[in-house]
Amino acid sequence: MDVSRTDIEAPSAAAATPASRMKALARAELTLLGRNKSALFTALVLPAMLTFSMSSAVRGMDLKDTGLKVGTVLLPGSLGYVLLFAVYSALVGVFVVRREELVLKRLRTGELRDQEILAGASLPAVLLALAQCVLLAAGCSAVMDVGAPRAVWLAVVGLGLGMALMVVLAAATAAITRSAEGAQISVMPMLLASMAGSGMVVPLDVMPDTVASVCELLPLTPVIELIRGGWTGDLSAYKVLGLLATSVAWMLLGVFAVRKWFRWEPRR
Repeated sequence: MDVSRTDIEAPSAAAATPASRMKALARAELTLLGRNKSALFTALVLPAMLTFSMSSAVRGMDLKDTGLKVGTVLLPGSLGYVLLFAVYSALVGVFVVRREELVLKRLRTGELRDQEILAGASLPAVLLALAQCVLLAAGCSAVMDVGAPRAVWLAVVGLGLGMALMVVLAAATAAITRSAEGAQISVMPMLLASMAGSGMVVPLDVMPDTVASVCELLPLTPVIELIRGGWTGDLSAYKVLGLLATSVAWMLLGVFAVRKWFRWEPRR
């Protein structure tokens, strides 16, 4: 999607605070998001479609010895789809397109700091994803009789970590992506690995122990496990600390990659 000079410009001198600068940038990004019909479809429709399509497969699973129900498998998976498609995949495209159109370079000549540019550009996608997660959680809870979360704080922490992690990993992926067309390919490893091994479709409790031990180390696995634990309420303190440690490790690794390799000008 082409970006004209009038679509995004560095906020004026009147926008003196970091919050106001990011707000101005987020407003411009939201306008551009509204014009991108394919991005809106991917962010708004695809997560719900994938949740519906995997419902029959989940109903065929043997969940008797896991303590899980169809709803407690589908609901965290649906939120995981939102994180992957509405945040991660969408933001990889945003960062790459803005870089190739020299928008990021122009923004850096103004008052905006590097972290403010990335945060402001991410804000519309994150807020849209949060609204989606609330609607999907309410819808799944009502339709599948899941009930209210038994440990709300776990679900909130998991979702918050997931949002932050997807933004960081999107920026890291954009660093190795050469073009907007290439962004459709560079996101695939993360998407496929997460959907196959992070417990979104097949819970770790159903996997063989060796496979589950490997899948526990994937970036999105701790997020899905924390969200699921928020509804089931069966995570021990030791398990929660382990999940948080894995998430923080991926976060630090992603921040390191962004600081070292993220480019603000077109790749040649």
